[in-house]
Amino acid sequence: MLVHPQFDPVALSLGPVQIHWYGLTYLVAFGLFLFLAARRARLPWFADAGWTRKDVEDLLFFGVVGVVLGGRIGYALFYKPEQYLANPLEILQVWKGGMSFHGGLLGVAVALVVFARLRGRPMLQVMDLVAPCVPTGLASGRIGNFINGELWGRAADPSLPWAMVFPQSGQAFARHPSQLYQFALEGLLLFVLLWLYGRRQHAPGRVAAAFVFGYGVFRFVAEFFREPDSFLGPLALGMSMGQWLCVPMIAGGALWWWWAGRGTAAGAARSA
Repeated sequence: MLVHPQFDPVALSLGPVQIHWYGLTYLVAFGLFLFLAARRARLPWFADAGWTRKDVEDLLFFGVVGVVLGGRIGYALFYKPEQYLANPLEILQVWKGGMSFHGGLLGVAVALVVFARLRGRPMLQVMDLVAPCVPTGLASGRIGNFINGELWGRAADPSLPWAMVFPQSGQAFARHPSQLYQFALEGLLLFVLLWLYGRRQHAPGRVAAAFVFGYGVFRFVAEFFREPDSFLGPLALGMSMGQWLCVPMIAGGALWWWWAGRGTAAGAARSA
């Protein structure tokens, strides 16, 4: 069995200032977004709509605000509502940890709506530009989770070559390194699929819908290997909170993708 190396969470100390690995993964995520979104903005259908690198930079700012606020509020509402309703000011204490991807996704969606309205751009166009650029940020975050030795996996067969003991869990048995599974599935694989799909022009909203559906599927699968939150445990039907939050994403993403293509199909039928 492998043993998690228990990395020092502090990557660099400059006097009293400490730079954490997790913070660096966020910087990597933001940098990758700028690079990838700027490339998508040069695609003909976005360039003809007037997209520039400055728009992408502004979009990143809105997205950062949305993911931080949404992720924190979502964690409070989805995972520990009683604790935070009793002590609402603790929601502001982000340094204590606790972020929800699903809450962050909702926060980003709201931020994109605000951006679209302020700039007079179609909301679906904004979402389609952004969607393929998100998985690399998720991949970066999962590497941060692995470095921190958090969000470890469920018990694994010790004979599994990559089974790993996470001393941080307080239990010395083999586990799935689920952070790396999520890195590979909802990070790299989802990025490749969306990037290839998004290289061609589709009906407005279909690229964004493919992201919602794809993330829901890959996260749902990964949750079979990820240890449920100790304060929640398995919920109804033995599924984790993460899986239950993915169910509406999968159903909604599929319906959205179908709905987005209806106008194109109807237009083609009329012109035939």
